Amino acid sequence: MSNLDWFVLIFTLLSIVVYGVWKTKGATDLKSYLKGNNDAKWWGIGISIMATQASAITFLSTPGQAYSDGMRFIQFYFGLPIAMIILSVTFLPIFYRLKVYTAYEYLETRFDLKTRTLAALLFLIQRGLAAGITIYAPSIILSTLLNWNLTLTNIFIGFLVIVYTVSGGTKAVTQTQKQQMAVMMGGMILAGFLLLNMLPQNISFIDAMHVAGKMGKLNLINFDFNLSDRYNFWTGTTAALFLFLSYFGTDQSQVQRYLSGKSLAQSRLGLIMNGILKIPMQLVILFIGVMVFVFYQFNTPPILFNKVELNNVKNSIYSQQIDDLEKEFKIIHQQKSAELYSLIESQRKEKINQVNQWKKKALVSNSKMTDINNEVKALVKENNPSAETNDKDYIFMNYVIDYLPHGVIGLLFAVMFSAAMSSTASELNALASTTTIDIYKRSIKKSENDQHYLLSSKFFTLLWGIIAIIFATTASLFENLIQAVNLLGSLFYGTILGIFVVAFYFKEIKSNAVFYSAIMAELLVMSIHFANHLEIAPSWLQMGYLWYNVVGCFLVLFFGNFIQKVLFRFNFFN
Repeated sequence: MSNLDWFVLIFTLLSIVVYGVWKTKGATDLKSYLKGNNDAKWWGIGISIMATQASAITFLSTPGQAYSDGMRFIQFYFGLPIAMIILSVTFLPIFYRLKVYTAYEYLETRFDLKTRTLAALLFLIQRGLAAGITIYAPSIILSTLLNWNLTLTNIFIGFLVIVYTVSGGTKAVTQTQKQQMAVMMGGMILAGFLLLNMLPQNISFIDAMHVAGKMGKLNLINFDFNLSDRYNFWTGTTAALFLFLSYFGTDQSQVQRYLSGKSLAQSRLGLIMNGILKIPMQLVILFIGVMVFVFYQFNTPPILFNKVELNNVKNSIYSQQIDDLEKEFKIIHQQKSAELYSLIESQRKEKINQVNQWKKKALVSNSKMTDINNEVKALVKENNPSAETNDKDYIFMNYVIDYLPHGVIGLLFAVMFSAAMSSTASELNALASTTTIDIYKRSIKKSENDQHYLLSSKFFTLLWGIIAIIFATTASLFENLIQAVNLLGSLFYGTILGIFVVAFYFKEIKSNAVFYSAIMAELLVMSIHFANHLEIAPSWLQMGYLWYNVVGCFLVLFFGNFIQKVLFRFNFFN
């Protein structure tokens, strides 16, 4: 990066941190620190909700997801608007009526302390790990691209977040997320416009859309029902719906965003705003990824986007094999580009038969390039068995570094760091709130004054920040960063959602039944996941991880009813 890029990056990040500290300094009591004095307006709540969910993983992984797999990932969000309506009508009024600090306080009112504590602990485990991934995800990519030390990058991101989150609490998170969201979406939209302008002069936007469509990248909706398929219409409107209900309705990192609203109406509008705008936002990011794919149809892409691992294998005993594969890769790419030019020309002349012929040839060439890419990954693994060969998360930022002008490069790196900071800040804020309210104040120190709990909240914010940084330094890449976070959530969210569904809708199920059913459900979800992961699950049990949300929720309902209505009749568990 140039000096201009460094200036843009550092100035943007420091401005956000300084603004957050200055704007929210002087929280004097627990309510102002954890609920921001309940003065957030609907649009601020909506932005904060979106910024919390839109981590750096969104901006790093989503374009690479579209580049590799097309736009079908958008189906993951089809259940979101439905979830926002359900939460606005059901969960939100109850939280407001009880004036809770955390979602889990309600569970003690409905059940008992042990059920509240169990749900809080499940959240703390899941979100504590996720906070580490939220820091680690951009760090591993950005440290590779910038040639930074990974541990120092983790510490750098974590430190910036800790400074203003400890200082200002919930209000600092909400205030800074407005600036972070402006940087994130402004930077991405600017990158999209520059990308379209960098297409070959004889390739129009319509031509680019034809290429994307013929190469299978505009695959928005798939109505085929398949439990093992992570992204289709049915998964998005059912399994993902349960994930969103749990994430936005029971995950304190989101609940805390709308509990800071001025009124129930303002919080509802904030949730609905998220439901309306999130899908278009994801479409924009996915579309940018598709246009990066089109760009690389006419500009030779790297044979492996993780250039550090590529350079390592080039400097090994496999260097000659890599050179030969690169030459073959470039030849096939030139051939594919020529085939796509012919496809475009045939499309302009509306010669459908010729279009289909050129499409088949281009797809064959693309398949050959994929085979070469797999050969390179195999060599990388032979050279270093611990090397990460999945390079989806490197695609977009490699394009940024190689082709965008200086200044914009710094801005796009600021986008990634800002996104990491916004999500991590919300997570640390929520972890501290839950630890203070549901564990420390309720079960450890029950009779201290408000100032003591305010200082405790700041201490727990700092503590969780340190834990997240430590976890980030020991984490390893999953198949794909955005999938890693969704998987981690899916392992726990179904069970937590099941507890709340029982609390709201199954009044006949009491505390002991729901407590034991939640433990049994969580153990079964974990068992199903590891059976799938180890490929030992029977065919009827094989499913995409998003379905864990449905399974976990229904297992709590099933076991809860069974224990309450059957076992308790014979004095078991009672």
